[in-house]
Amino acid sequence: MGKPRHRQQLVLTLLFGLWFPCCLTQTTPPSRTNLGPTPSSSPQTERLKVRLAGYPRKHNEGRIELFYKGEWGTICDDDFSTANANVLCRQMGFVSATGWTHSAKYGKGQGKIWLDNVLCNGGEKSIEFCKSRGWGNSDCTHDEDAGVVCKDERIPGFVDSNVIDVSDRNVEEVRLRPVVVTAKKKLPITEGVVEVKHKDGWAQICDLGWTIKNTRVVCGMLGFPHERKVNKNFYKLYLERQKNFFLIHSVGCTGTEVHLAACPMEFSKPNATWPCTGGMPAVVNCMPGPLFTQNSSLKKKIKCLKQLKGGARMGEGRVEVLKDSEWGTVCDDRWNLQSASVVCRELGFGSAKEALTGARMGQGMGPIHMNEVKCLGNEKSVWSCPFKNITAEDCKHVEDAAVRCNTPYMGLENSIRIVGGRSSYEGRVEVQVGSKWGTVCSTGWTTKEAMVVCRQLGLGYSMHAITETWYWDSSNVTEMVMSGVKCTGNEMALSQCQHHKTVNCQRAAAKFAAGVICSETASDLVLNASLVQQTVYIEDRPLHMLYCAAEENCLSKSAAKANWPYGHRRLLRFSSEIHNIGRADFKPKAGRHSWVWHACHGHYHSMDIFTHYDLLNANGTKVAEGHKASFCLEDTDCQEGVSKRYECANFGDQGITVGCWDLYRHDIDCQWIDITDVKPGNYILQVVINPNNEVAESDFTNNAMKCNCKYDGHRIWLHNCHIGKKHKTQNYQL
Repeated sequence: MGKPRHRQQLVLTLLFGLWFPCCLTQTTPPSRTNLGPTPSSSPQTERLKVRLAGYPRKHNEGRIELFYKGEWGTICDDDFSTANANVLCRQMGFVSATGWTHSAKYGKGQGKIWLDNVLCNGGEKSIEFCKSRGWGNSDCTHDEDAGVVCKDERIPGFVDSNVIDVSDRNVEEVRLRPVVVTAKKKLPITEGVVEVKHKDGWAQICDLGWTIKNTRVVCGMLGFPHERKVNKNFYKLYLERQKNFFLIHSVGCTGTEVHLAACPMEFSKPNATWPCTGGMPAVVNCMPGPLFTQNSSLKKKIKCLKQLKGGARMGEGRVEVLKDSEWGTVCDDRWNLQSASVVCRELGFGSAKEALTGARMGQGMGPIHMNEVKCLGNEKSVWSCPFKNITAEDCKHVEDAAVRCNTPYMGLENSIRIVGGRSSYEGRVEVQVGSKWGTVCSTGWTTKEAMVVCRQLGLGYSMHAITETWYWDSSNVTEMVMSGVKCTGNEMALSQCQHHKTVNCQRAAAKFAAGVICSETASDLVLNASLVQQTVYIEDRPLHMLYCAAEENCLSKSAAKANWPYGHRRLLRFSSEIHNIGRADFKPKAGRHSWVWHACHGHYHSMDIFTHYDLLNANGTKVAEGHKASFCLEDTDCQEGVSKRYECANFGDQGITVGCWDLYRHDIDCQWIDITDVKPGNYILQVVINPNNEVAESDFTNNAMKCNCKYDGHRIWLHNCHIGKKHKTQNYQL
């Protein structure tokens, strides 16, 4: 029977190690077994070295690695304890340990797992004197590599010639420095000298032995999916005249690492300039993804294969893949940075910063297409990686995998700001036009424009698009510099939206400037498409039973000319189940003080229009329509472990909780389209939730559902019901 797998590894980001030798020489023991200390075979010549490794980390924490028999290896976390950590921290010159980590928190090591089931009493001078299974005797994998967190205080008088100041070995911050400086710096910077942050300045890397694999890693961590060759002759003359400080002499990446810090490298000696004889500073050239170029056709191709959903910022979200024309999610079993990086690069970003588990970016709906994805990191598509197919018992949507990708620095946040609000997440919008800062006219200001502002500032989603800002601090209100702003909602910056060439606003800047309230999370409504297809039918309903529906405008215009109460209306009826799969509850924009009481149905309406129901012909023209005023928004039912929070009865709070759904049964008033005047033929049934985008959502693209519809004058059939973008074109084809 195998060892139980550490479940914790699914919620920890798996990262590969950074070489930071933090060494203290000790006597190295040879192998032995049966949980006991091991005396050295050659104490005069062989010394034990210990170092901290991994990424991300500080100088006093990391994965523990031991140098034994000429090879670095790790320690398994089985039976690991604070006593073990204390011994190791003191061995490296720290006064004590403040904690230890399991399940490869600092990334998986490579090579041997030298020790397992280590048992120290805490007073040993070296880890070699603690009980263990013996050197190299382990039943662990590198998923179980142990780490320590040492107290950031050195032992007084601790001196060792092999201990290197780890602050000189920090390569977590990397940049490209272009050698051609122009008056206006073009972003993103895709080519230049590789520099690493060193103390208060920047240092170079010697390019002797530099490979395209190293370039791939650097490009990935800077947000670029691909690398290109560099014309070294262009740089050589310029760089020979520069005074370079080579902190790193050589780098040996495999190309699958997510960060330069994870690659083996050699450092120069402290306070010494490495000559790099015959070489020059390393230079790289990166290829930006389609979102950061003008290649819109490539952008479209990428988006139709993979997508990220539920993320507040560009390059993050729940991973969804397309299989058999149906979008589905990826289960987080064995989900790590290498697999996440393949997804990120495939979508036009760099390598992955985080591989998120446990539906951190919200739960998806529908199928789960992949499980136990095991990418090496150099695959062109996640479909090229080994994976397991899903059965119902394997995974649930609470295990949906997500990613945070490295994205290029665009500097977009420097040309916009929000001021006057109660927190950094709200305020009046001010933009920079030329060298001038000013407000934005709020005429036509909607959720879409506000979404762009929050995204540009890295503040997530817009909860509210504010059109009157008089109640915020207006002591330093600037003049208006932008008007007529109209966005699709997908722009990276407000300046990319349509707007007037010259300011034209009838409103006063102080009172009616545009404002926003941003949030890290948002709701996300999705219709259960299969339920619509399963429940559709036609009813001929007598007019005398439709007075209430007529009062709420739920019938077509021709009903007004009918001979009431005689005759009937033909209704296309179906059930509608609306799920909130986002990360925040869906709540009406209007407060309860403005809800409208409808005596006919005996409840309050909190939104004028909640859902549109349309029947379209082949060229996209409406032939019949219905609308769903929010009878009441409430939690009809919820997934296991989620409690209902909203109920309409007794003037209760309205909304849909995350993980719950609101069901409108087919037999409820207005849950239909009046097709009395529709002729037999082939049509498209379209349902759009939150059609005016009144309430913020993390994803508006999944608010529409479409079905093929066949009507023979007596019966109706729906097929191919699926979630898709709202119908806008006349040449639409399913």
